[in-house]
Amino acid sequence: MMAALQQRYLVLKLIKTSGPIGRRPLAETAGLSERETRSVMEALRDQHLIQVAKEGARITAEGESVLYDLEPLIELQYERNILGKRIKQTFGIKDVHIVKGDSSEIGASNELLGAEAASVFSSRIGKGRVVAVTGGSTLASIPKHLSCYPGAEDTLFIPARGGVGDDIGLQANVIAATFAQTCNASYKSLYYPESLSEEAHAIFLKEPGAQRMMDLYSSADCLLHGIGDAQKMAVMRESGEDERRLLAARGAKGEAFGYYFNREGEIVHHLRTVGIQTDDLKRIPLILAVAGGSEKAEAILSYLHAAAKQTVLITDEGAARELMNFI
Repeated sequence: MMAALQQRYLVLKLIKTSGPIGRRPLAETAGLSERETRSVMEALRDQHLIQVAKEGARITAEGESVLYDLEPLIELQYERNILGKRIKQTFGIKDVHIVKGDSSEIGASNELLGAEAASVFSSRIGKGRVVAVTGGSTLASIPKHLSCYPGAEDTLFIPARGGVGDDIGLQANVIAATFAQTCNASYKSLYYPESLSEEAHAIFLKEPGAQRMMDLYSSADCLLHGIGDAQKMAVMRESGEDERRLLAARGAKGEAFGYYFNREGEIVHHLRTVGIQTDDLKRIPLILAVAGGSEKAEAILSYLHAAAKQTVLITDEGAARELMNFI
């Protein structure tokens, strides 16, 4: 719908600036085929927005009024599209979706990010049936916007890793369960304390439940994850002072599913855990990274330098503009 709107807006604007203009030169200027141009012109004529005569098409008074009203919306969308294309090309990822606003502003929420992520997920999941999700407020905002897509009841939602912080509502286990309830699907939980010693971790890996989860991670079709600021995530995890100093000394900027990245996308630290590992990313067909806010731009930058090619970034204008400033 938005694509059709943008196309009609472009043709209408060109007719206003160049009219009267014939179909062929209009098609060349707009970068459309003559068939597409004819179709758009017929739609605009039927809506009384243009007049078509022997000397060419010209805009009507009603057309000028519509053009004036649409300009703020369409020009903003063009700007987002340009930002998205530049980010996509710079990092070589699959796609970028940008919503309006800046999640870092006082009073802002993650709802637009959640709604866009829900839309992208349901349109792209296809026949994917094992979906791993991380925790966090941004991921927690997605399920309420999700509609049941075809075959949703056959999907298995799993936490991408163990819990983080004390807020139970933001834990990956709870968010995976919420996804499943929304879609009338199923889910499995993983209970893994992050404070386990190396010896306890090795024992935990031998547990049948841990083995079953690792098998599921190896067959995941989709990963939905957030991106966090490295220092803020360390505080949320109640990391010790030594670990925080280590992160600062190594230049950690961003964090995703237990891995810390510096500004160049190099892994500078990672947590001992059961969950999705960076080696898994190469074979997961669909990866949706959801994060916004200008304050988080450097964290997003650090992750994108290491992101798999099939990654789809869902972010907001605040983060996208600040990201381009860094680039």
